[in-house]
Amino acid sequence: MLGHILNFQFGGFYGGDIGNLLSYWEQAGVFSYVLPFLLIFAVVFGILTRTNIFGQGNKGLNTVISVVIGLLALQFEIVPFFFSDIFPRLGIGLSVILVLLILIGMFLPAGNVSAVNYLLLGVAIITFIIIITKSFGELGFGSSNIGYFIYSNLPTIAIIIIVIVAVGAVVGAGAPRAPEFPTPVWRSQ
Repeated sequence: MLGHILNFQFGGFYGGDIGNLLSYWEQAGVFSYVLPFLLIFAVVFGILTRTNIFGQGNKGLNTVISVVIGLLALQFEIVPFFFSDIFPRLGIGLSVILVLLILIGMFLPAGNVSAVNYLLLGVAIITFIIIITKSFGELGFGSSNIGYFIYSNLPTIAIIIIVIVAVGAVVGAGAPRAPEFPTPVWRSQ
């Protein structure tokens, strides 16, 4: 039995029992309908519960609204197609960030954490922009508009980002410290 479970690859055949199971789930619509519905339901339910828009303790109403939004989102093929496009790209982006994190850990000293955090934040933002641009381009959502706009205005966008980061660094460095209260007169004597 263990041999059937661990049969991931044999020669040129990939999959085995786990591959067959995933293929069956794909044919049954688990990846196209069930998982996107659960993701949309969980996010909407979490937002409604956290914000308490309908008052405290209205989990039934939050559940009904979350189910309706989840089902309406799956009415057309655009949501499953978008999810099937963006999440593999997200996996690749996370892999790039993980490799960068490993390389940073190998070559930078351990005490330089703040610079590493800003570097990783910058790489994450760039990765996010690439993932969104490529996903929208594949889906035809303004592929000629968004992709072309970013491509043709990349120097301007880079300058704007650099200015925003510089202003943020200056404002963050010059932030006032907590006020120190003077010692009361009766304690100083």
